[in-house]
Amino acid sequence: MDLLTPDIGLLFWQVVIFLGIFLILRAFAWKPITASLKEREDNIQSALDLAEKTRAEMAALKADNEKLLAQARIERDTILRGAKETADKMVADARDKAAAEGQRMLELARESMQNERQALVAQMKKEVVMLSLDIAEKVLRKELSDKASQEQLVKELVTNSRLN
Repeated sequence: MDLLTPDIGLLFWQVVIFLGIFLILRAFAWKPITASLKEREDNIQSALDLAEKTRAEMAALKADNEKLLAQARIERDTILRGAKETADKMVADARDKAAAEGQRMLELARESMQNERQALVAQMKKEVVMLSLDIAEKVLRKELSDKASQEQLVKELVTNSRLN
C-alpha cells in the first residue's frame, strides 16, 4: 500500500518542483506562448476580415458586371435595331429604285416599239407605193402600147379631172 499512498516528503517535493517549473515557464515561456497565440488570433481575424472585405468587393464587382452586361445588351439591341432599320430602309430604297428603273425601261421599250412600228408602217407604205407604181407602170405600158389607147386615156383623164 505504500505505493498507493504517497509520502508527505514526496508530495512536498512534487509541489515544489511543480511550482518551480510553473514559475520558470511563466517567466520565460508563458508570455511568448500567449504572444504567439495572440498574434495567431490576430492573423486569423485579419484573414477573416480580408475574406469578408473580398467577399463584399466581389459582390460589388458582380453587381457592376451585371450592370455593364445589362447596358451592353441594351446597346447591342439598340445597334441591332438600328442596323435592321437601316437594312430595311436600304431594301425599300433599292426596291423603289428598281421599280422606277423597271418602269423607265418599260416606257423606253414601249417608245422603241412605237417608233419601230411607225418605221415599219412607213416602210410598208413606201413598198406599197413602189409596188403600186410598178404595177401601174406595167399596166400602162401594156395598155398604152398603141396610139389609140393613149389618146383614149388622155381624154378620160381630162374629163374626170376638174380644173378650177
